Amino acid sequence: MNTLRVLGKASSINVRKVLWTCAELDLPFIREDWGSGFQSTQQAEFLAMNPNAMVPVIVDADLVLWESNTICRYLAGRYGKNESLLPAEPAARARVEQWMDWQATDLNNAWRYAFMALVRNSPAHADAPQVEASVAQWHRHMGILERQLDKTGAFAAGPEFTLADVVLGLSTNRWLMTPMARPDYPAIEAYVARLRERAGCREFGMNGVA
Repeated sequence: MNTLRVLGKASSINVRKVLWTCAELDLPFIREDWGSGFQSTQQAEFLAMNPNAMVPVIVDADLVLWESNTICRYLAGRYGKNESLLPAEPAARARVEQWMDWQATDLNNAWRYAFMALVRNSPAHADAPQVEASVAQWHRHMGILERQLDKTGAFAAGPEFTLADVVLGLSTNRWLMTPMARPDYPAIEAYVARLRERAGCREFGMNGVA
């Protein structure tokens, strides 16, 4: 049987999305340390797989795929033994994908400047007003998640754990681990406790901020 290859360092938040998804699916994989700093002899091969030169990339038999949320969707559809992670019913699936897309676009764009300044200490992200604005936007977006979790009482798309919680769980961990003052969001606090009951979260979802 073909063994899935996951290319990318385990410290990457986007690689961890894929690893956590594999854990939820009980799917064996081999992870390889591709990414920044890889050997020059591998660069052409890696660019042929992903012209963006970013991780993760998966190799599943003849399929090469990049973009972390797309990879998670593919794995759930290909290897899921049931539809709990990514429902087949159109409306239920759309609710899951809505929150996945929100994470990849609105939420990520909110935190990027603040994270680069406060965690990565990037000289290119040292403008204090821009840091403050990014932090405010980050908190505002997490407030959207807070209200959604308060409404569902459980997970992002409803009462059941889905792929939306893999990607949002990692984003929530990043928010909690970044050195900054945060609003008191009790629904998010309860959400993180629920996520930590899952082995995949404990192994891949709460292990740093990179």
